[in-house]
This record gives sequence, structure tokens and C-alpha cells, in this order.
Amino acid sequence: MRFRKRKNEEMGVDMSPLIDMVFILLIFFMVSSTFVKDMKLDLTRPGASSAQKASSKIARVYIDKAGETYIDGQNVKVWAIQGKIRDTLRASTEKAVLVITDESVAVERLVEVIDQCKMAGASDVAVATEKEVG
Repeated sequence: MRFRKRKNEEMGVDMSPLIDMVFILLIFFMVSSTFVKDMKLDLTRPGASSAQKASSKIARVYIDKAGETYIDGQNVKVWAIQGKIRDTLRASTEKAVLVITDESVAVERLVEVIDQCKMAGASDVAVATEKEVG
């Protein structure tokens, strides 16, 4: 018994697995990438006519209206700020800290946070403000 070869078979590449892999890689990179964003705290920053743009490389400490402090999106007690900032500055080339605060925060709390940042080894501690026009 002889078998005949079919002559009308078309050879081609199945694109379905390739498309699936591309989508899987796209989802992987979207999930694994990190984005630098400010925390979603509702802060009304104080104004200053000498305001300048801050570098994105510096460590940031947030103080909300209730006086709670946050570093890297985590609530941190005042006594623990020094250790967290020291660890952050150790990995950074710039030894600067930016304190982003609400204008209704008590000055005592702001000074306490700045003092903790200085004791952690920050060479420059700045307070974020809104640029006043006029």
C-alpha cells in the first residue's frame, strides 16, 4: 500500500504562542516597574517667594494635617525617623532631606522632624513650599 503525499498543505508559523508571550512580558514589566510618585496626602503647603525645584533623588518626609509622619509611604513615629532616614541616606549619593508638610502643622512638630533628620546625618534639610507669584 502506497501513501501519497498531499501537495496542497501549506507550511506556516503559528503566531498565537508568540503573541501570548509578548502580552505576558508586557504585563510582567508593567507590574514589576516602579513609579516615583508623591504620596496621596491632602497637603496645603506653605508659600514662599524664594521657592526652588527640588531634586527627585533626595529623601522625602511627609507630615500630614494630624501631625503624622510618613517615609516611603509608611507611617513612622518621630522617634523612629532618625533610623529610617539614616538607612535611606546610606543608599543615596545626596545627603539631603525634603520635608513636605501641611501649613497647619505645628511648628514644634516641624522642628522636631527637622532635628531628627539632621541627627540622622542629613547635610541639607529643606521644607517644601508653594511658589508665590507677585
